[in-house]
Amino acid sequence: MPAAPPSPAFDAVVLGAGAAGLFCASRMGRAGRKVLVIDHAAKPAEKVRISGGGRCNFTNIHTAPDRFISENPHFAKSALARYTPQDFLDLLARHEITWHEKTLGQLFCDQKAGAIIRMLLDELDAGGGELRLNTQVTSVSHADGLFTVDTSGGRLAAPKLVIATGGLSIPKMGASGLAYDIARQFGHAIVQTRAALVPFVFTGADHDDFASISGVACDVRASTDRAAFDEAMLFTHRGLSGPAILQVSSYWSPGEPVTLTLLPGTDIAGTLKTAKRDRPQQTLASALEALLPSRLAHLVLSRTHTTPTSRLADTSHATLDTLAGALSSWVVRPAGTEGWRTAEVTAGGIDTSGLSSKTMESRHLAGLYFIGECVDVTGWLGGYNFQWAWASAAAGAEGAAA
Repeated sequence: MPAAPPSPAFDAVVLGAGAAGLFCASRMGRAGRKVLVIDHAAKPAEKVRISGGGRCNFTNIHTAPDRFISENPHFAKSALARYTPQDFLDLLARHEITWHEKTLGQLFCDQKAGAIIRMLLDELDAGGGELRLNTQVTSVSHADGLFTVDTSGGRLAAPKLVIATGGLSIPKMGASGLAYDIARQFGHAIVQTRAALVPFVFTGADHDDFASISGVACDVRASTDRAAFDEAMLFTHRGLSGPAILQVSSYWSPGEPVTLTLLPGTDIAGTLKTAKRDRPQQTLASALEALLPSRLAHLVLSRTHTTPTSRLADTSHATLDTLAGALSSWVVRPAGTEGWRTAEVTAGGIDTSGLSSKTMESRHLAGLYFIGECVDVTGWLGGYNFQWAWASAAAGAEGAAA
């Protein structure tokens, strides 16, 4: 017969010492619950540590449900409405952590990201929570109202179990599919996972062309049939990256084209025709270099089979229109993405139809909660995924502490 579970020493066990897990545990502790957080990693919250270039882009002031992708676009509304970016700013203020806003509502810590981690750990301590690192989970079971968690450090039992082990992105930091395995074990469906907020890779001529100008950046509108983003794009030795590309990657499906509009909002044809009128002796290359980085300008001319040394005076308006059209509707077909290695987040995950949108509790088994990246809610680039971590953790804590 299997060994009986020990008497529960904790009201709840949280699997995962990332942003969502630590935050959820701290709030349960503040509500008077005895909580244990366990993680297989040697250090807590490593994704927080590396985020935002080490400054942690911890939220976005433009947080709204339409900035999140899910099979059920309504699911995130409740949690996001009940724990807002201002709520997190209030918490930072209590810990004397300052911040600044960058582009598009992105908020960054003035101190290093370690200040956010320290705050999360201090909050956990203040609520009486316990943290155990370097602890592997070997199995999870449930019977007689208790969850039993077998770990490399021994057997644990608690009436509440919160899964906050994240998704599959950045495996070198220890990402795993544990959350999905536990979800399936208890009857939950999984929306197919895919790498999101991730660079594109190319093959053939596109690969060679993009690699030839690796390091060049420009403003673009990157679009699929479902979404469009106006931000910077970066050419790499493997393909395309930069904020616009990362954003649109979350909406891309293999085999689909991506349309690039260089210089969005600019009347390129009109600008070139004005240059022809005012500076007819200028070459096409010079005219384009006034609009685009030099190496990109020459690549565009090469791809449109246009002679860069041609004078504007000798170039027809039809040719200028063709060139402008190529810049405003450059259709590319990625061979794929860089995958989990560089993906910032996992799209897909635990089907929200099996969870309460108010408490994140399983509809299949009372006392089981899923929060953070493992759930089928994926935010845009720019702090949205951290806000989902805070909001879903707050919702889960409210439910688990009840």
